[in-house]
Amino acid sequence: MIYTMDQIVSGEKDNPILPDFLTGDRLLMLVHGQVVAGVDFKQLHPGDIVINGKEIRVRLPQPQVFMTRVDEARTKVYSRQTGLLVHVDPNLESQVRQQAESQLLEAALQDGILNTAKQNARSTLSSMLTGLGFEKVEFD
Repeated sequence: MIYTMDQIVSGEKDNPILPDFLTGDRLLMLVHGQVVAGVDFKQLHPGDIVINGKEIRVRLPQPQVFMTRVDEARTKVYSRQTGLLVHVDPNLESQVRQQAESQLLEAALQDGILNTAKQNARSTLSSMLTGLGFEKVEFD
C-alpha cells in the first residue's frame, strides 16, 4: 500500500527580543512524500498456516510501515523570509523536511494505511490460494 500526499509545511526561528523583520527566519515548503506499508510475508512461520483438505487458515503478521520518504525532486521551497540582521539558517530546511516526514506518517496512519495494507494482503493471498485449489481461505 502506497500513500502519497502533498502538504504545505512551515518552520521558523524567532528571536524573543527583536522583531521578525530583523532576526526572524521563516520557511514555507510544499512537500511531496510517500508512506509505504504492507505485510511482511517473511514473518510467516510454519505454525501460522493450517491446511485441512481444501481449506486453509492463515495467521498473517501485523501490517507495518516499511518506509516514509519525502520526494526531493517534487518538494519545493515555496517561500523564505529572512530578517535583515541574520544569515539564512541551513538547518531550518532540514528540520522542516523532518517535520514533514513525521506529519506524512501521522496522516497516513490516521487515514488507515495499516488497515488497508492488511486488507490488500488478505485479498492478494486469498486470490493466490484459491488459484492453487483451496476452496475455503480464512485469516486470523
